[in-house]
Amino acid sequence: MHGSIRNIGLKRPALPVLIVLHQEMSTPGRVGHYLQAHGIPLDVRRPALGCPLPETLEGHAGVVVFGGPMSANDETDFIRRETDWLSVPLRERKPFLGICLGAQMLARHLGARVCFHPDGLVEIGYYPLRVTAAGRAVCEAWPSHVYQWHCEGFDLPAGAQLLAQGDAFPVQAFRYGPCAYGVQFHAEVTHAMMCRWMTRGHARMELPGARSRAEHYADRPVYDPAIRRWLAAFLDQWIVARVPA
Repeated sequence: MHGSIRNIGLKRPALPVLIVLHQEMSTPGRVGHYLQAHGIPLDVRRPALGCPLPETLEGHAGVVVFGGPMSANDETDFIRRETDWLSVPLRERKPFLGICLGAQMLARHLGARVCFHPDGLVEIGYYPLRVTAAGRAVCEAWPSHVYQWHCEGFDLPAGAQLLAQGDAFPVQAFRYGPCAYGVQFHAEVTHAMMCRWMTRGHARMELPGARSRAEHYADRPVYDPAIRRWLAAFLDQWIVARVPA
């Protein structure tokens, strides 16, 4: 057809997922690997280093807010701004996933308490997970144990569904609205990330309730395959199925 361009067979590029990290050397780990393997680009922002967050998510398929050593209760400017910014994905009903600090920020944004364990316990290593009926409805393939690295936990926000529970920190996963999720644990952690965390954060492994370095290494081959399967199944229904092929 002379003088015209035919678009038959052309595909519109997938919208990126906004990736919010909190340290210069942080990576999205398995979450990033999985999204990119499914043709979903990553838009990486680091608000702690001055990167702005978008005023709208019209140009994004969803957002993942990862963890970090800071607290959701910190009064630093970027923590307050980022916590307030969570109104954007909630208002626009965009798929949201908060991991550890990201989940704590979501809980605090929704009015729930974020605090230390009353007995000073932490979760650093692999710990049991109990799934609720609501959690099974979201995803069948939950693991029996998950990898943790946190000193604070949070209460279940009003109006949220409890998806999974733990022992020392009861609220381990929740859903708010149609597509906003918060998880306390770290399914995204690769073996290299685990080794790096244990090296840089070795002092935290001396805190009450933390697992020893030897337990981290011994537990990983036992529990990690199920964690990896859960992450793939969850991301499939959370975001991959929503992005046009």
